[in-house]
Amino acid sequence: MTYTIYHNPKCSKCRATLVILNNKGVEPTIVEYLKNPPSKEELEEIIQKLNIQPTELIRFKEEKAKELGISATDDLTLEEWISILTENPILIERPIVISDKGAIIGRPPENVLSLFE
Repeated sequence: MTYTIYHNPKCSKCRATLVILNNKGVEPTIVEYLKNPPSKEELEEIIQKLNIQPTELIRFKEEKAKELGISATDDLTLEEWISILTENPILIERPIVISDKGAIIGRPPENVLSLFE
């Protein structure tokens, strides 16, 4: 089974999630999404795999969200939300772990354990 983690090394939740994966014997592919942001297509796929609305992938408490004046109640299309995330990857919720079995947001980090059930 393959695992990919969308990871920010400065984030304690990302680091804790990576430890859980490593303790399960997993060496995931690590995507530092701030250095290598996902494409629009990748974001669409991530949202689909997570089975969430695009607003659930956005960190609205980030300063950048305030600067952009966006909120979860804004009536934007999927494409508009994805454009915002593509242009501002700091807004992407983290960590995201994707496996052959599914995908999960590691908040809290223990959420990733469901990928092993």
